[in-house]
Amino acid sequence: MKYLIRTIDRELELWKEEEHRKPLLLRGARQVGKSSVVRNLGRKFKYYLEVNFESDKEVKAFFQGNLNPKAICENLSLYYETPVVAGETLLFLDEIQGCRDALASLRFFYERYPELHLIAAGSLLEFALTDLPSFAVGRVRSIFLYPMSFDEFLSAISLDGLKQVKQQGNPSHPIDEIFHRKLNEQLRKFLILGGMPEVVSTYVRTGDMLKCMRVLDDLRISFHDDFAKYKENVPTLRIREVFDSVAEQAGGRFMYSKASKESNYRQVKEAVDLLIMSGLIIPVYKNSANGLPIGAGMNSSIFKLLILDTGLLQRMAQLDISKMMVSDDWEIVNKGAIAEQFAALEILKSGSPFTTTSLYFWQREAKNSNAEVDFVLQGKDGILPIEIKSGLKGSMRSLYLFMEEKSIAYGVRSSMENFSEYNNIKVCPLYALGDFVQMII
Repeated sequence: MKYLIRTIDRELELWKEEEHRKPLLLRGARQVGKSSVVRNLGRKFKYYLEVNFESDKEVKAFFQGNLNPKAICENLSLYYETPVVAGETLLFLDEIQGCRDALASLRFFYERYPELHLIAAGSLLEFALTDLPSFAVGRVRSIFLYPMSFDEFLSAISLDGLKQVKQQGNPSHPIDEIFHRKLNEQLRKFLILGGMPEVVSTYVRTGDMLKCMRVLDDLRISFHDDFAKYKENVPTLRIREVFDSVAEQAGGRFMYSKASKESNYRQVKEAVDLLIMSGLIIPVYKNSANGLPIGAGMNSSIFKLLILDTGLLQRMAQLDISKMMVSDDWEIVNKGAIAEQFAALEILKSGSPFTTTSLYFWQREAKNSNAEVDFVLQGKDGILPIEIKSGLKGSMRSLYLFMEEKSIAYGVRSSMENFSEYNNIKVCPLYALGDFVQMII
């Protein structure tokens, strides 16, 4: 199967060439492509050794007792009949959450065998890390991976030229209308397919949207099956019910009371916390945005929840994709708040892979006068408000109100419009939001 190039490939290659490197811990939800990017990097080494702690349970014995990195490597080399040579071998410890001793050994690889290239990853890694609160602080570098971005999708379908045109646009210089229409067409497709690598690969290989929908359904079922591994005393059905409720409540404040008929607040909250840890859902917290750092204004008790992929969202919400494909009415395309979900995910994917980005929205509730701004970011020049519109029209009353109240120099409107600029509003097409955010943060 053809490998789909990822933005993170460049960061991995830079890590490979570093003189003083730490072991890498690749983090992210299931099926976002962690193993694939490591295997692709492995092609650049003379030797590549992959250990999977779910399928090769016997090798756990090599990590018990004295955690001597060179002794561990000698045993692995003999077991897999693959040389482990510093500078020539990439050692990949996959599904490492299945061996807590292997997780603990990473710090010793840094201290005693730093010349070896070592990457670890795991589908449910965050759950294992909660049991190791002081895990290898300063001795391991984390790198985070999400589903494919719109840029990565364009590259996958051989539209790098169109991607370059998009990246050259800005509010002062709109792109040609022909390319603008083509980008909106591809965006519509991407909103339906999403960025899960298996789905994009299926589309690249077959061009069959229906097959892609079947893959999305398979992924959803596999996520449901994984719920049993999250926590022993939390019923799988409760986690599934809450997960499905996230899709039903998309675009609005998450209400615990709507998430489960049989569970109380504490039980629903526990399920939400587990789903956030798994990476399947992403919180967007209410923020007063009164100053910097912006995180200081967060209200952790009021939030929206996003599904990690728009393709999964549209399958879970059972949207009519036939109408989404042929309609010029973007209100139909945006049913289920997909535009807002896409925007949030592009903001996350455009950030540094070495840290996680927190997402915030602003809301003012007053009698007969509610106002909300979809996203507030901390940019180079201060706080930046971003309003997402699914179509070509729509009031920006909330955005102007926020800017006036907080004395903000300019705001951003992201929609299906081409780049433009008027008054103190910069208009950025949804398909270019990731590029724009990279420039201002």
